[in-house]
Amino acid sequence: MNLINRELSWLSFNERVLQEAMDPTVPLTERIRFLGIYSNNLDEFFRVRVANLKRIIEVKNEKVQGFKGTAEDLYIEIRKVVLKQQQLFENAYEQIKAEFQKDNIHFIDESACTTLELKELDDFFHEQLKHAIFPILLDKKRPLPKLRDYSIYLGVKIVSKTKVRYALIQIPTEYSRFFILRKGEQTNVILIDDIIRLYLNEIFAVYQAEQIEAYTFKFTRDAELDLDDDLSLSFFEKIEKSLKQRKKGQPVRFVYDTQMPNDLLLFLLQQLNLKKGVNTIPGGRYHNFKDFIRFPDFGNTSYRFQPQIPSPHPDFMNCKSLISKINTKDVLLHFPYQQFDHVVDLLREASLDAKVKEIKINIYRVAKNSEVMNALLACIFNGKQVTVIFELQARFDEENNLWWSNRLKEYGANVIYGLQNLKVHSKLLQIKRSSEGKISYITYIGTGNFNEATAGIYTDLGLLTADKEISLEVSRVFGMLENNLERHAFRHLLVSPFNTRRKLMALIEREIKFAKAKKPAHIRLKFNNLTDIKMIDKLYAASKAGVKIELIIRGICCLKPGVKGLSDNITAISIVDRYLEHARFFIFSNNGKPEYFISSADWMERNLDQRVEVGTILKDPAIQQQIDLIFEYQLKGSVKARSISADYKNAYSKRNLPPFHAQRELYEHYKRLSEEVAQ
Repeated sequence: MNLINRELSWLSFNERVLQEAMDPTVPLTERIRFLGIYSNNLDEFFRVRVANLKRIIEVKNEKVQGFKGTAEDLYIEIRKVVLKQQQLFENAYEQIKAEFQKDNIHFIDESACTTLELKELDDFFHEQLKHAIFPILLDKKRPLPKLRDYSIYLGVKIVSKTKVRYALIQIPTEYSRFFILRKGEQTNVILIDDIIRLYLNEIFAVYQAEQIEAYTFKFTRDAELDLDDDLSLSFFEKIEKSLKQRKKGQPVRFVYDTQMPNDLLLFLLQQLNLKKGVNTIPGGRYHNFKDFIRFPDFGNTSYRFQPQIPSPHPDFMNCKSLISKINTKDVLLHFPYQQFDHVVDLLREASLDAKVKEIKINIYRVAKNSEVMNALLACIFNGKQVTVIFELQARFDEENNLWWSNRLKEYGANVIYGLQNLKVHSKLLQIKRSSEGKISYITYIGTGNFNEATAGIYTDLGLLTADKEISLEVSRVFGMLENNLERHAFRHLLVSPFNTRRKLMALIEREIKFAKAKKPAHIRLKFNNLTDIKMIDKLYAASKAGVKIELIIRGICCLKPGVKGLSDNITAISIVDRYLEHARFFIFSNNGKPEYFISSADWMERNLDQRVEVGTILKDPAIQQQIDLIFEYQLKGSVKARSISADYKNAYSKRNLPPFHAQRELYEHYKRLSEEVAQ
């Protein structure tokens, strides 16, 4: 079996996130944030991947790729891994709390409050929190109300003289999950969950309980959108309808406090139509650690990563017109080391440029209060023709995309809702200018979304170019999206689902031929996920032929590196650090005439065959050097790089080298470049 299972590889990636929470060199609040990221990742994994696996089990419980057993066996293995990671998670949480305690910051529950603290909590509860609590009594005669899988609940057991009752309380989201109590030099943190526990007798006073207890639980629903074939509905309406159905999706995971009484647990499982041991994950007293992403720093800057302000791109410093500069040379932006503001500034300039007649962009995910969208509105107000291709099926961002698409359409944009059976995942922006009958373009091709919020934490690349050959081909891509996949030939672009796979295969084959001719042959690849079997087999063939292959893969990797006779010449690392590694680029040595590409596509079947993805060749020698530098920095990183292997050990690589922190060094590199220009 020459593949690593996709689901287990993803869990291995999430364990690397957990490693950051356990790393004592990471600041304390950031460590607890990584617990939140791990928890949020796992929620999405169950909503999407495990839900899909359960559907496979129901239809046909057959063997799965990269795993010795059936889909059901894999489901059992996933549960084992998650339970093992749950223990690591709990240990990390306890370690972090112990570190905070050294600084006189204590995590307390309702049983540890002093009289003064109880008075403060009493005021908070009666003046604010109480008004957001709406308990629901549970009864076998009444169906369980539709619960939200983004929420956490307290399952309440009320024992009175005559009866045992069960109830639910949803933890309110209007308030921070963390309530800070200060007394002198000491700071105490109590969770909202425990404040509610303090007042259970008051909340349920009508029952005169002899005993009353509350235990946290959460559950996860299948998040797949079911787009029905009702021809009377527009695609927009189908998305809206499916979003409502998602909230009623089948539960796939139930996480609960192990101290929960068995009768209450069985009652809840029965109401949710779940079985104990199959769908259940026993855990600690608290859940929904995704809330810990917003854990406070108590005003102590040492608890957070030191600020790293994005640098301006040297070519745009002291520059009156970005468009004029791009007309003279290509510019490659590297976020978050460099400013995403340049993209917004470009749109702002386009809105005022009399030569700009038309702007086209395709959108996958944008920020809620998007500067990019507001800049597009300014373009509309200034008389530019704006076309926006919106991907409504961007999972978990559908509602935000619906809202922005409505707003843009209301003000006069030409809004196109992509394609029903083919997600538009490319990251394209094109500004069309006309002067004295001549048409020119400013084109942006990126690896990440037009989202200033994620551009501050995701590493991505964006090419700005006026190159005629590239721009005309991007114009054809937009034409294709506007005219229902009208086919075109692409020489300079990698365009899925049309030529990306074929072109990548040809590029690998060229390296194989060089290797067989005893010439230097080398491939360097960086992306998020590698799951496509045909591409993996081609990389194995290249390795056998003697091609040296270096992979930097953040997430899922189904290829087994370093296997004798199969992948001896392949090494693979994963970097998990302060920023989420999201950039995708490829380098093929081409016998001393290397070719460089960036792309929006990972090497997954869906990205190569079932989505519209766009990559481009990078022609400028200075930009090629920049790509080489990024890869070299990350490859020699000895602080946050882990070796990818079939045993899922996530061993740190090159720890015997002098410490080289790749992300930090890249930040300093870009900072130096801008400072040199400023001087």
